[in-house]
Formats: sequence, structure tokens, C-alpha cells
Amino acid sequence: MFFDHGYYMGGMHAFWWLFWLVLVVAFVYAARSPAGRTGRSTRESPLEILQRRFAKGELSPEAYEQAKALLERDAGKVKSDESSLGSDKT
Repeated sequence: MFFDHGYYMGGMHAFWWLFWLVLVVAFVYAARSPAGRTGRSTRESPLEILQRRFAKGELSPEAYEQAKALLERDAGKVKSDESSLGSDKT
């Protein structure tokens, strides 16, 4: 039916060109996206969040100091736990 005038084959040919073009563009986009890079994380640390909230005025100086002390205490505890795990290996 459409083979006589070439419409069918031309349509499929254009579809496949479009398919490969979209596929290549998707791969290039995925390779260049920031999520695919291994660099500095854009995620804020708990201390950075605390500092930002204090700067916005969401926290009183007392609440800021108390939360900061807790974060620093917990950070020290995690570091000591990691060092004790490393020393247990034989």
C-alpha cells in the first residue's frame, strides 16, 4: 500500500534517526549532569544547617550553642567509634 510511493519506509527511517538522536542526547545529558559527578556534595551538613538557621534568626543564641555542642559531641563520639573499630581488626 505505502510501499509504492516510499512513505512507509521514509517514515520508519525518520523514526529510527529520531530514536538514536534522542538516545545519544540522553546519554550525553546523563554523563554531564551534576548528579553523575563525584565531587563536593551539595547536601548540607547538620552544622551548616544549624548555622544557616541561626543566621536567619530562627534560633536564639542559647539554642544555637546548645545544638552546636550536641553536634560537636556526637561528631567526636562517631570519630572515636570509628577509630576503635579500626583498632579491633587483626
